[in-house]
Amino acid sequence: MEIRQYAARDLDAVARLFNDYRVFYERPSNLPLATQFIAERTQANESVILVADSGDGSDGGDHALAGFCQLYPSFCSVEAAPIYVLYDLFVAEHARRSGVATRLLQAAAAHAKCDRKVRMDLTTAKTNLKAQALYESLGWKRDEIFYSYTLTIA
Repeated sequence: MEIRQYAARDLDAVARLFNDYRVFYERPSNLPLATQFIAERTQANESVILVADSGDGSDGGDHALAGFCQLYPSFCSVEAAPIYVLYDLFVAEHARRSGVATRLLQAAAAHAKCDRKVRMDLTTAKTNLKAQALYESLGWKRDEIFYSYTLTIA
C-alpha cells in the first residue's frame, strides 16, 4: 500500500471514492457531480488529495485506490498561522480495518508539517464512533470548548 499525492490519472478512482463518501453522509449518489468537484479542486490547486494506492486493481479501474483524504488550506486567525482542514477521509469498504485510514491520517500530518501548517482541523458525525476512536488514538483532541455552526446559503 502506497500513500501518495493525487495525480491526474486518479480522477476516476478518486471520484468513485468521493461519491461513496458523499453517500455515506446521506447524499444521493451522483458520480458526474463527484467527478466535476474533484476535477475542479485539483485543477485550481484548491486542495491536496492523498490517496492509498493498493496497486491491485480492486477498485475496478486502471489502478486500485483503497482510500483518500482531502485537505483544504486555510488559516487560523487566533494563531495567525496557516492550517489544513481535513474535510474528507474515506476508505473503500473492501479495504476497511486494514490500517488505510491510519496511514492516510499519518501522511496528512506529515504533509502538513512539510507545508508548515501549525495544525489540522476536522469534523465528523457525532455517530461516527469508529472514526472518533481512530482520531483520538492518533493524538487528535476533541474540541470541548467551541460549538460548530452552519448557515446554508440558498
